Amino acid sequence: MPADPRTGLTVYGLKTCDTCRKARRWLDGNGIAYTWVDVRDDGVPEARLRRWAASETAADLLNRRSTTWRSLDDAERSRADSDLAGLLGEHPTLIKRPVFERGERLLGVGFTAEIQAALEQQS
Repeated sequence: MPADPRTGLTVYGLKTCDTCRKARRWLDGNGIAYTWVDVRDDGVPEARLRRWAASETAADLLNRRSTTWRSLDDAERSRADSDLAGLLGEHPTLIKRPVFERGERLLGVGFTAEIQAALEQQS
């Protein structure tokens, strides 16, 4: 799914995630245009997951507190070190959310004050 042409901002998350709903309300309330991608319903292309996994924020991508993570066996968990993109592709609910991307640049993971400030400056 292409980014919003007005800002180039794409937000990846889950529609059932409280943090994602909070981020979307904040974006809407601040008039920041974005394209929403539900990682479970829409999926994330493998090339994008590989780019994220190669970024400096790769360690932030994996939600080790999720129910999905706790349900994985040790062999699956070990893939987090060797094939993070593949693991996230197979289990998109392991992606820490929301993920903010502008064009090809990963802005950040999670809905933090730093991300809010960066989004306000760039809008």
